[in-house]
Amino acid sequence: MNPIDPPSAADSPSPLAPPSTNSTTATDTGNPADAIPTEPVELYGTDYKRDPYPLYAALRDRGPVHRVRFPSGVCAWLVTGYDAAQQALTDPRLGKHHSRGNAAWRARASIMPEPQHSQLQVHLLHQDPPRHTAMRRMITDAFAPQRVEALRPRFQERADALVDRFADAGRADLVAEFAAHFPFRVLAEVIGLPEEFAVRFDRDWGKVVQPVGPADPARPAYEARLRGLQQYIADLVVHKRRASGADLLSRLVAGRDAGELTQEELDSMIFQLLVAGQEPVTNQITTALVTLLRHPAHLAALAARPELLPRAVEELLRHDAAFELTTWRFFAEDSELHGTRIPAGDSVIVSLCAANRDPRRFADADALDFDRSPNPHLAFGHGIHFCPGAALARAELQIALGTLLRRLPDLRPAVPEAELSWIPAVLARGVNHLPVTYAPHASHESHASHESHASHASHTPEGAGAHGRSSAPIGAAPQPAAPGCPMTAARTTGTPGAAC
Repeated sequence: MNPIDPPSAADSPSPLAPPSTNSTTATDTGNPADAIPTEPVELYGTDYKRDPYPLYAALRDRGPVHRVRFPSGVCAWLVTGYDAAQQALTDPRLGKHHSRGNAAWRARASIMPEPQHSQLQVHLLHQDPPRHTAMRRMITDAFAPQRVEALRPRFQERADALVDRFADAGRADLVAEFAAHFPFRVLAEVIGLPEEFAVRFDRDWGKVVQPVGPADPARPAYEARLRGLQQYIADLVVHKRRASGADLLSRLVAGRDAGELTQEELDSMIFQLLVAGQEPVTNQITTALVTLLRHPAHLAALAARPELLPRAVEELLRHDAAFELTTWRFFAEDSELHGTRIPAGDSVIVSLCAANRDPRRFADADALDFDRSPNPHLAFGHGIHFCPGAALARAELQIALGTLLRRLPDLRPAVPEAELSWIPAVLARGVNHLPVTYAPHASHESHASHESHASHASHTPEGAGAHGRSSAPIGAAPQPAAPGCPMTAARTTGTPGAAC
């Protein structure tokens, strides 16, 4: 079968995608909006983290703005739907500086304690113009698309070096062996992090972007991570001041010395680069891989035709974005948002994932369609806070997926869906571990071909065809499950491609 032909009725979808068990979506009327619990709706729990999309669909059907509650107990206003999300992301009345938050929000919000909050949280995500504009201008050159493209060969070398370590094994945890390391190694290259500091970086510090509430028993461990990361940043600044270069970190330190940044802004921007610059990409690699393992026909087609990678990555970002929800936004005064009155200082959150599955903007929105065009997803946000590292993230995803599919043929899940543990982060999606099996002989493949693969992936025309649209998975027929594979449980009848 041609890898872009639709599969026959005999093709079996991957058992990695069982039907949702989210109780909030069950309904006897057929109208998902009837199943939404009384607001505030709780945005946490195992079922929600595994598959939030049925709940998002029900919320969209009810309206664009909803009262929700997070694990810390703080309540917020959630914006769903594509048009509503796009408008909220560009609404000049909504500011991001935490000083706008009211007392009720501050009492329970999962934010950093003092003094770290004032010292590490005045970065771009929490700034408003004109300060945001000036600070953003200092980092954009480092992440410019032209520079990213020039560094692709180095990124590819790093990806292959990681895969070399486990390609012969025939089984691996793709988070522990690859996704947890690749984005950080790329980031170090881009921002000029010295090797001795790259070695010192504790990945556990990345969990500081998963803050816990003031009453949470895990708060002491969280605060210990913060202190460790803060000392690391202080040491890094001292080193860069002594051994300055042309890299981004050196330029930021020079900006502080020239009075262009305060010490808190400098430390906060380095914090954002080190944590927000890698953890979301790690998570996005995992969500993309889970999606592909749930859709083996798509996986097979992408492995056979790496030139599909740019369009495939855009669709994977839309279909299940790692940055699920935006960070807080606030009105300075009582305001109306899409017909809902919101008090000043209450937090407003935009669901990027809900927007990206809005059927009013995307035809067959729950289906995975590599031929979707146009594909104006909001995975990187929108407006003045659009992710400045979007070009880098796209390149990392293309290289990561292309390398793994090329080097690890016959890639399959090694555990049932129920054994995947989704990270408990409030705003993000991703899995902690992703065990897979594959054909181990791949390690003997020469790396000589990777440059041609990367070239195809980075230069495919935007309008190049990929897959024909279908509600069922499309692409080459998946191979039958290997004997003894734990993923042999049959999936119940449903719309293929809609389970995640």
